[in-house]
Amino acid sequence: MTAKIEVADVLNAHWLQVEQSAAINRWQLRTLSALRRCRTAALGSHVDGCSSCGHLRISYNSCRNRHCPKCQAAQREQWIQNREAELLPVPYFHVVFTLPDTLHPLCLHKPAIMYNILFDTVWDTINCFGTDAKWLGAQTGMIAILHTWGQTMSLHPHLHCIVPGGGLTKQNKWRTAKSEGKYLFNVKAMSSVFRGKFIAQLKKRLPESITTELINSLYKQSWIVFAKKPFDSPYSVIEYLGRYTHKIAISNHRLQKHENGQVDFTYKDYRHGAVTKTMQLEAMEFIRRFSMHILPKGFVRIRHYGILSSTSKQISAAKIKAQLPAIKIPAYIRPAIKKEPFNPKQCPCCKKLTMQTVLNFKNRPPPVYWQQMAIDLLETIA
Repeated sequence: MTAKIEVADVLNAHWLQVEQSAAINRWQLRTLSALRRCRTAALGSHVDGCSSCGHLRISYNSCRNRHCPKCQAAQREQWIQNREAELLPVPYFHVVFTLPDTLHPLCLHKPAIMYNILFDTVWDTINCFGTDAKWLGAQTGMIAILHTWGQTMSLHPHLHCIVPGGGLTKQNKWRTAKSEGKYLFNVKAMSSVFRGKFIAQLKKRLPESITTELINSLYKQSWIVFAKKPFDSPYSVIEYLGRYTHKIAISNHRLQKHENGQVDFTYKDYRHGAVTKTMQLEAMEFIRRFSMHILPKGFVRIRHYGILSSTSKQISAAKIKAQLPAIKIPAYIRPAIKKEPFNPKQCPCCKKLTMQTVLNFKNRPPPVYWQQMAIDLLETIA
């Protein structure tokens, strides 16, 4: 179902104000510009044709920006397919590390440094507990996904981490976490270690921005680390990752109304039982909040560590799978796993992989005679 209102509609309606806003930097403006032009004539169009049955399909070009509400579905499906083969036959835990709001001003002004510190110190914390014989005594791993928003698009930087319930010892033997993989590490202990490691890195990487008052305030706070129980099966991890890996600050389906310079959107109030409510913001405030969550250029928001890192996962997986029984896929999960991502080369008519781009129209819609042009080109291909 197509959304009645889109983020692009809000951007287009207030673009002159957006361009003049001091709250939006050049990189954010460039990203917003791509989002508002996505799948419109401004980005051009192309025609795909089937060399087998002659079926034609015309499409406006996508911006493919990772912050775009319209460009995440295909990327998400492909990412999930790639991760399926990497699953280990072990329990997985979902752990969330959240930065206190005292650090929000630094996150706004130094996002790349602050979020890199977040990734580094979270992994240092998980790795520290994993290698400690008291807790596990083995090399574990982690997939970490950065989210910077809350339900109302306010700043709320936190890492969603997927951690296997065990690790490889120095002798390459799989060791399961405590209570047969039903318990990972103590969250209060992780919170204290995480806080100490983060503050130490702050002093090292941002000495000019750190004051004694800030440090004292950070030490007085209890930093939030939340660990959920293990997933039902390793394949449940895929369902979870599919929801979280390619999320953005707000999706189009949550937008309810855009009138008189105001934007209404739904959100879940988790403080009151996850009740769905509606919030109204001035359009420029809505855009400002959305812009806060545009990551710095080139910033990697999904990272792999330890036995799940790109350099180790294949070797580690082979060693672990050789020691543990294969995964049995639960029936209720199997249909979701077998879902095939959209293949642009597959013809929707004859189902053959014979679709190919025959015409490109840069920065403009196709001319009225595009069909005959495409047919003539297909005949030369066939």
